[in-house]
Amino acid sequence: MSTAGEVIRCKAAVVWEPKKPFSIVEIEVAPPKAHEVRIKILAAGICHSDEHVLSDDLKATFPVILGHEAVGVVESVGEGVTSVKPGDKVIPLFIPQCEECRPCIHPRGNLCKLNGIETPLGLMPDGTSRFSYKGELVHNFVSTSTFTEYTVVHESSVAKIDASAPPEKACLIGCGFSTGYGAAINSAKVEPGSTCAVFGLGGVGLSAVMGCKAAGASRIIGINRSKERFPKAKELGATECVSPLDFEKPINEVLFDMTDGDGVDYSFEATGCTDTMAAALASCNRNHGISVMLGFSPALSKISFSPALILTGRTWKGCLFGGWKSKDAVPKLVLDFMQKKFTLDPLITHTMPFDKINEGFELLREGKSIRSVLVF
Repeated sequence: MSTAGEVIRCKAAVVWEPKKPFSIVEIEVAPPKAHEVRIKILAAGICHSDEHVLSDDLKATFPVILGHEAVGVVESVGEGVTSVKPGDKVIPLFIPQCEECRPCIHPRGNLCKLNGIETPLGLMPDGTSRFSYKGELVHNFVSTSTFTEYTVVHESSVAKIDASAPPEKACLIGCGFSTGYGAAINSAKVEPGSTCAVFGLGGVGLSAVMGCKAAGASRIIGINRSKERFPKAKELGATECVSPLDFEKPINEVLFDMTDGDGVDYSFEATGCTDTMAAALASCNRNHGISVMLGFSPALSKISFSPALILTGRTWKGCLFGGWKSKDAVPKLVLDFMQKKFTLDPLITHTMPFDKINEGFELLREGKSIRSVLVF
């Protein structure tokens, strides 16, 4: 493109400090260096993990450009890039896949050592940034930063997808959908005929419901305090839904009653609340039950539980990005979507222009949206 090798000036939503709204300003985006890719963003989803940064529950380095769930088109590439070229439609990857480090090579690993989650410095692998505002450095977020018209990512953090995929829908494969769906398919390995419970019926939880259904679970129990999500959950595969507010006893005891004292085979926690994590663990079968944590909890959260909960054989595990190896899995998931093996439409409640980003986050905080998608 004509802008290759040049600094691009474009609009971006910058957060200057925690607990402050986004400011849409004109930033400068430097050209990609070796093994880097500059992307023009077409659509970006609003994920609760971004809200956790705004509320200071998830650490980032400020000023920062958030966003990590998007579809874009490659504008230019740096020296040595071979996996994508200008004009390719792509999804940025907040969990990179360098294909060289131990987690990438291990058959069960996906937390590449180039990830920006464990050490949120907000910089490229070479220790610099491609974003600036009036000469001041602006940080990136988990290897991606998609709340901007243009972003730069390392080649390990981008995957080429089907050119015909609709950006305003396929962007959900960059985080929310893949996280919940993969938790059932990959992390838990839900078996046909099994009983599952999904705690939290937001975008990730509803995607877990879809994954349980795709895996052949015969009973899928959705748990949510508000009953407004129950019809959507049943549309996507839940066989029944319950609210903890309707019972005097703990919800894990309710689930044991509902399963004739057996507990569920698989439970999924998608709220980030530590009390809910403990309840999800306690709700699964004492011996062979598997409980998977999906939700991000505040940075200083702690959890305590009786060792007896796992001594009898329960498995308790966490899950990032659905356990998928990102560069390998994302193109295949997009193809599955294009072949109508699953739907994303029910998860998208609002579509709005990029400059309405603060309104989109307000809908999220008020519980009025499942996924809001920003279009550029």
